Amino acid sequence: MQRFNQTEGVHVYQTMCGCEWDDATGITDGFWNHGYDGEDLLVFDLKNTRWITPSPQGLYTAHRWNNDRAELEHAKNYLTWQCPAWLKRYVSYGRSTLERTVAPEVSLLQKDPSSPVVCHVTGFFPHNIMVSWQKGEDHYDDVEWEETLPNEDGTFQTTSRLTVKDWQTEDYTCIVEHKSLEEEIVKRVIEREIRRNQDIERERESE
Repeated sequence: MQRFNQTEGVHVYQTMCGCEWDDATGITDGFWNHGYDGEDLLVFDLKNTRWITPSPQGLYTAHRWNNDRAELEHAKNYLTWQCPAWLKRYVSYGRSTLERTVAPEVSLLQKDPSSPVVCHVTGFFPHNIMVSWQKGEDHYDDVEWEETLPNEDGTFQTTSRLTVKDWQTEDYTCIVEHKSLEEEIVKRVIEREIRRNQDIERERESE
């Protein structure tokens, strides 16, 4: 605060340190930054093994740290060897989870016959998914897409609403594409495919 001529107020000092690894090329990189009130104060130049600063207030610290050769080598060693080694180890631990695929379940839902038809997609992993509507060709009018949300078991769910009144006389379909699927899932918007609140309540009562 003295270096910035500040005598009061709330201020934030941040440190961010980490590394990156491209498992396709094997290239690694590292970063070690210090910030003050949202601005860079000190940045470690890994290529030249030295601290640099874009701020006059950081010059004193940069000069002092650059004169400590042992600490500079320690920072370089951590970013180029220790951090990537741990990163690779944790990726290997989590690979079965990171690379797993779970196919989605797709349902057509409706509160009542006059409500929008909802294409509900759930239980899929990873989270990237494509849900679209067609009426002979891609259909975008009267369609609402919801964000993808997590389920309690680690999978995801999303919904898309079709707000049209002519679904009984036109040929609408909900198309779902996902990494886990060899072929896209196609759900035709027809009476026998739609589940309504009364149907779900009836199923619960029979259980």
